[in-house]
Amino acid sequence: MIAIVDYGMGNIRSVEKGFLKMGAEVRVTADPKVISDAAGIVLPGVGAFKDCMRNLDSMNLLGVIVKEIEKGKPYLGICLGLQILFSDSEEFGFCRGMDILKGRVVRFRFGHEVPDGGEAGSCQGLKIPHMGWNTARLSRRPPLFREIPDDTYFYFVHSYYVVPEEEGVIASRTEYGVDFVSMVWKDNVIATQFHPEKSQGAGLKILKGFNEMVCGS
Repeated sequence: MIAIVDYGMGNIRSVEKGFLKMGAEVRVTADPKVISDAAGIVLPGVGAFKDCMRNLDSMNLLGVIVKEIEKGKPYLGICLGLQILFSDSEEFGFCRGMDILKGRVVRFRFGHEVPDGGEAGSCQGLKIPHMGWNTARLSRRPPLFREIPDDTYFYFVHSYYVVPEEEGVIASRTEYGVDFVSMVWKDNVIATQFHPEKSQGAGLKILKGFNEMVCGS
């Protein structure tokens, strides 16, 4: 069974429906014991980093999620579920993350200095948030992507992006004014800035692949 963490933020039902369509056994839950007993964890999310961390902590979910990731349980993070894996975020002031992966979460700065880890690109006509379809350019191919071509389009909605300290965790990049990291992969952890549940056929293949990863673990 895959636990989809319900902490009051994100497209929980859309993610659940996507997994069910792919034949996965899933349970939407805010129960730490269910998360601990599950074979895999999915953490979706849309909203502010600080609110996400606060909700997870106040609901006694943060500790169990970190513990299960560190034990090697498969984890799929979506949007905020990617960002909170990192050390800290600058969103609405400094906030610490789960520190599973070393790095920062920074805001798109069009027309201003580009943060370390980003490369300046053409920003003319670009808006924040980055919202809509864009491609993911693979630098490494996670098992979930074995049926998905490079430069496939996925659906994005975000104003912040991750800047990992370790180049080796980066699985894909996407161009939107800067060349930002759109997917990470390290051992049992895979996380996307884009939304598989909103990305039609290609996104459903990711959910299917995660289910197969869980079943084979």
